[in-house]
Amino acid sequence: MRASDKAYEALREDIIEWRLLPGTVLAEVEQSERLGISRTPLREALSRLTAEGLTTTGGRGVVVTDISLDDIDELFELRETLEGKAAALAAERGDPAVFDALRRELLRAPELIGGQDPALHDYYGLVGRLDTAIDAAISNAYLAQAMRSLRVHLVRVRRLAADDADRLTAAAAEHAAIAEAIAAGNPRLAEAATTLHLHRSLSHVKATHTPQQKEHHG
Repeated sequence: MRASDKAYEALREDIIEWRLLPGTVLAEVEQSERLGISRTPLREALSRLTAEGLTTTGGRGVVVTDISLDDIDELFELRETLEGKAAALAAERGDPAVFDALRRELLRAPELIGGQDPALHDYYGLVGRLDTAIDAAISNAYLAQAMRSLRVHLVRVRRLAADDADRLTAAAAEHAAIAEAIAAGNPRLAEAATTLHLHRSLSHVKATHTPQQKEHHG
């Protein structure tokens, strides 16, 4: 892996996982030393992050962008358009067996979410596999690329909301309904199931957004 690719992946993950918080200045000297690379590949990595909207360039240099409630509304408007269409196309073009297998796994997802030691990483991996299967089924490289770009920001949004077991269990059932509709080859139902899931996800994010601020004010 090239030095710039390595730096990009490391910084991208730090931003998505909120290890680099919004407003953090990514100083070239400090970051090149931290990542053990020279400043030229670091600049390439920072340019890619800015193109994705994860950083912005201003008077203070390259800064990690913030995500506000207004941003979340806009992201979900775009998400409903893209993911609803993708689910409908997957229902028309996908392999029913692939989505039926995912449906069965998603119905068992409460075992990953509940219990003494919740395997949330495995649950999110399963949801990621549903996304990947939809991307593959739609046979539309442009739509798949647009959704991949959007998901980067959605992972950041997800970290803003509480990892609530009840909500995750409900979300797993919603994902299972999407997979079931795709497996049945029903594009209208697949789109409707996606719209319902996104509506409930948005409501949850807004209800549990930045709990630190709630504590500060309350």
